[in-house]
Order: sequence, then C-alpha cells, then structure tokens
Amino acid sequence: MTYVVTENCIKCKYMDCVEVCPVDCFYEGENMLVIHPDECIDCGVCEPECPAEAIKPDTEPGLEKWLGINADFASRWPNITQKRDAPSDAKDWDGKPGKEAMLSPEPGQGD
Repeated sequence: MTYVVTENCIKCKYMDCVEVCPVDCFYEGENMLVIHPDECIDCGVCEPECPAEAIKPDTEPGLEKWLGINADFASRWPNITQKRDAPSDAKDWDGKPGKEAMLSPEPGQGD
C-alpha cells in the first residue's frame, strides 16, 4: 500500500503534508504535489495533515489512475521537504470538481 495525492490538490497545493513525511517522498509540480509510491512507507501521517483532504490510501477504489499520475510525475518533478505557503487562491479552488484538466506537467520549485 501507498498513499496517493488526488485531484483536489490541483491549484490548492497545501504543503502541510510535506512537513510531516518521515521519508521525504513528496515531489512538487507547478500546481500540485505527488507522492512517490516506491518511497512511501505507508505510515499515513500525511493524510490527516492535508487541509484539502486530497491524500488517500491506494486501497480506496478508483484511485488507480491517480496512483499512475503520482508515480509518473514523482519521477520527473523535484523533491520537496519543506513547507511553503499555499497559493493565495487555494481556498477558492478547494473542493471544486473538474480540476484534472488543469494539472500542469511543469515541475515546481522543489527545495
């Protein structure tokens, strides 16, 4: 099992999860974070820290696509281990449906 960052992280990109991860398995894109599935130790400390409730265990049904997205982008985006401020409009995007089309493939800043 691993944890997966899902659609609601897009354009919210809260970074509370990054601070608590004991193995630094988060990677940063321009407008989303992902978890590297091969690095995640399934501890679960990140899930309750996400204000957008965008982190789920991969055992939940229907997350296969998001597991693939996390694995793909984690291999291309920079690692992030330190929390920074969320985008100024993150609260406006939290919970809005249909954000998958807004997922940017561009890397974020990383550490």
